[in-house]
Amino acid sequence: MAKLVFGMNMSLDGYVDLQDSPPDAALFRHWIEHVRDLAGSVYGRRMYETMRYWDEDRPEWTREQHEFAAAWRRLPKWVAARSLKSVGPNATLVADDVETVVRGLKARITGEITVSGPELAQSLTDTGLIDEYRLYLHPIVLGRGMPFFAGPRPPLRLVADERIGENVIRLTYIPA
Repeated sequence: MAKLVFGMNMSLDGYVDLQDSPPDAALFRHWIEHVRDLAGSVYGRRMYETMRYWDEDRPEWTREQHEFAAAWRRLPKWVAARSLKSVGPNATLVADDVETVVRGLKARITGEITVSGPELAQSLTDTGLIDEYRLYLHPIVLGRGMPFFAGPRPPLRLVADERIGENVIRLTYIPA
């Protein structure tokens, strides 16, 4: 049975809109290795559209960016979206009954499946499907944006913490 994990970079005040704060080398290496180890990923529409950046190589990319893109492309993806008509390579569009699809993925896949997107994560939290939450805290305050928790924070219990690079701390929680 798969473990469903919701994890994202976030500011100290709880927002995930860190587009203007690129990861340092250690955090980027962490994300490369993390994506390589995944069994799949479930995306909300906005997060999937953001990540589509990695679908096509760009000449200005570093070796590490090419590594991340290759790992991301091989990853099976399910995209929860009613407004999209199609999705890219190695992705499946899930327009209806996301809960049933995710329950099926958890039952038949072995390994870790990530959830990407706060609104999707909230709907899966509400149904009790998320097994673990990983908050990658960055030392910045945004004061606005998309919050990590799109609704009421579920009762959680801290199970691990880890420093990644110079400035990021990953806090790992499970439902209490």
